Amino acid sequence: MNREDFPMLKQDIIYFDNGATSLKPNCVIDSVTEYYKRYTANAHRGDYDISLQVDAAYETTRILVKEFINAKSSKEIAFTSGTTDSLNKIIFGYFKYHLKAGDEVLLTRSEHAANLLPWFELQDEIGIKVRYIELDEDYRVTLDNVRKAITPKTKVISLAHVTNVVGDVRPIKEITTLAHDHDILVVVDGAQSVSHMKVDVTDLDVDFLAFSAHKMCGPTGVGVLYGKEALLNSTKPIIFGGGMNASFDPDGTRVYSEIPTIFEAGTPNIAGVIGFGTTIEYLNKIGMDQIHAYEQELKDYFMKKIKEIPNVIVYNNHSESGIVAINYDGIFSQDLAIYLNKYHICVRSGSHCAKILKNEIGIKNTTRVSFYFYNTKAEIDRLIEALKNPNIKTDII
Repeated sequence: MNREDFPMLKQDIIYFDNGATSLKPNCVIDSVTEYYKRYTANAHRGDYDISLQVDAAYETTRILVKEFINAKSSKEIAFTSGTTDSLNKIIFGYFKYHLKAGDEVLLTRSEHAANLLPWFELQDEIGIKVRYIELDEDYRVTLDNVRKAITPKTKVISLAHVTNVVGDVRPIKEITTLAHDHDILVVVDGAQSVSHMKVDVTDLDVDFLAFSAHKMCGPTGVGVLYGKEALLNSTKPIIFGGGMNASFDPDGTRVYSEIPTIFEAGTPNIAGVIGFGTTIEYLNKIGMDQIHAYEQELKDYFMKKIKEIPNVIVYNNHSESGIVAINYDGIFSQDLAIYLNKYHICVRSGSHCAKILKNEIGIKNTTRVSFYFYNTKAEIDRLIEALKNPNIKTDII
């Protein structure tokens, strides 16, 4: 689907590492280049034509993001450097000042580091308690297990919408309804979901959402912090400097800007934000529902084919996303990735920044295959052929 739009695919490579980052279409590359060639200027700083052009393009992206996730206001959209930055700003800008010692935050052991380490830091800093929702036999989050984990001290549930290793799609809408019935706030890591399916924050009723442009055909170094307007108005900035203040005086008196500008100190990744706007327009033309359906078709095809290889272990047979975690019996995951590279097949190996998932699946490292809409069944066939090689162990050595 739309393979002709991606110059990277003109090379002899098969790119199955979309969980890490996605390839970029020509229109996004051209959009970023055009900014540097035709109207390079800072954002919200100048009173001349090209600077005003930058302002318009930058704020157009904010509106596009607002519509893409169906937020109620563009004030609820702040640009960051990525999901990690967004989650840190949420946790240290809001929850640091709204939680107290003994309050509980529910996570899972399959979360990415970006949704674990900041909470660990806050636990050490103010004495909150991190607790875990148990996963079922397929390493998924169920509403029942969320319900069992909630106590009178639970104040926050912070979860990935789709996890980056086992690829389970969490029932976020149902979790949010349950959480709000208990006056619990919900933070969602959308890094692996917003790029692959329609995410409607108004329908899901989540309180905060974080995601990155680079996983959805956009530039690197750009992310989004979504928060309900009332919550963002109670969130403190954690980075201070130019662009986020209205005034300040020698005695330390200062007035900060309103949301979302207050969270965008310093010169932002202007080219990236502008390119991100083009990304959203591009994805809208394809259609997120169509993207999701096609990825499911690829995943189902892969799962059927992989069963032909008895030596391959699949850890997430029943996940609903385009992420598959595997190992080849007797071969270290990194060795398998290096072997596949001989066939120009790009996959990810290791713990995938989910370093405590090993406590659930019983192994530290896996090889991850992750699909996107520009992948094909023919590419999957080449991967299967490489894995069927009877001399695979010898070839690795």
